[in-house]
Amino acid sequence: MPAQRRGFDVDEAHAWLARRDRKLATWMKRVGPIGPDPRWRKPFDPVDALARAILYQQLSGKAAATIVGRVEAAIGSDRLHSDTLGSCDDPTLRACGVSGNKLLALRDLALRESRGEIPTLRRMSTMDDQAIIDALVPIRGIGKWTVEMMLMFRLGRPDVFPVDDLGVRKGAQRVDKAEAMPTPKQLLARGERWAPFRTYASLYLWRIADFAAARPVPTKRSQD
Repeated sequence: MPAQRRGFDVDEAHAWLARRDRKLATWMKRVGPIGPDPRWRKPFDPVDALARAILYQQLSGKAAATIVGRVEAAIGSDRLHSDTLGSCDDPTLRACGVSGNKLLALRDLALRESRGEIPTLRRMSTMDDQAIIDALVPIRGIGKWTVEMMLMFRLGRPDVFPVDDLGVRKGAQRVDKAEAMPTPKQLLARGERWAPFRTYASLYLWRIADFAAARPVPTKRSQD
């Protein structure tokens, strides 16, 4: 498979979605344009990104950031990977606020990296979306949603559709003025018309869900 560039033409995506779905187009006009994500152009370490995703799970952004800061201080590095995490024993990481389950997940991640099981950024550029998901979900504590967020916000893949995400489902409900949120299966069928730009459609569905709230607050994603 030839290397894929990170990111996509958001103007092309916007025009495509506007033509394909009048209901979504109305909301897109109301919400306003969404530009390319600057993270699409920035290099990153997939292992570091996964480690941070693990630490951020089920915590507020502020609490997770505090724990990450403590871990960085303990390992003496701002990069979380097998070498740096391996420099700290379990009690030290637990003292940073890392839970037992997250510690096991970090150790599994580091072990898999040391075995060469985690694709590098360069390797990911030659893999399709599903191959990346298949390579990363065996890691303890890493689910499909976490990998989808990496695909969308770090790798800039254009056609990722996180149908299990509550915000995406709420946004779709709002677009269709439905009484209930669509199930993931229903949403997958509903979103077929948005391919090959379902990532961009999802960005709008999140905005629409936030826009519809009584006191709109942008939702922090795991790859922020």
